[in-house]
Amino acid sequence: MKVRDVMTKQVSFCYPDTTLDKAVQSMTQKSCGFLPVVGEGGNVIGVLTDRDIALALGTRNRKASELSVWDIMTPKLFTCTAEDDIHSVLTTMRMSRVRRLPVIDTEGAPIGILSIDDIVLGAKEHSLSKDVSYKDVEDTYKSICGYTKARGAQPRVAA
Repeated sequence: MKVRDVMTKQVSFCYPDTTLDKAVQSMTQKSCGFLPVVGEGGNVIGVLTDRDIALALGTRNRKASELSVWDIMTPKLFTCTAEDDIHSVLTTMRMSRVRRLPVIDTEGAPIGILSIDDIVLGAKEHSLSKDVSYKDVEDTYKSICGYTKARGAQPRVAA
């Protein structure tokens, strides 16, 4: 299974100088909690999540209209392409502990979003050849959440 088979093809994004109130408005209109941040050249330079916004507004004494995406975006970027195999993307999600990835073209421009939810909906009950199994997804969820058998689920620590 390839990323292109399950990714969300309609991608919303924002710019570094977008204010948080505008980003929240976009997330609300598009019913999403994740926006790739696109730089001047049209390539993805970071991501913004609803969690990033909540933490910024909860810890800073400023209005959403006073903060830009640049002030709080996650600059550590993990991406995938439409041609990537789902198993390699699950490895990226496990290792980086992220639930969503921008899907980019060869120039680095956003062409979609891949979420763990997209993969769950495309998963097969049992792994057949190159398809993804529920166990693959379960293992990825556990890694993202920091779950260990001995300690149970561990909360994710903000970077």
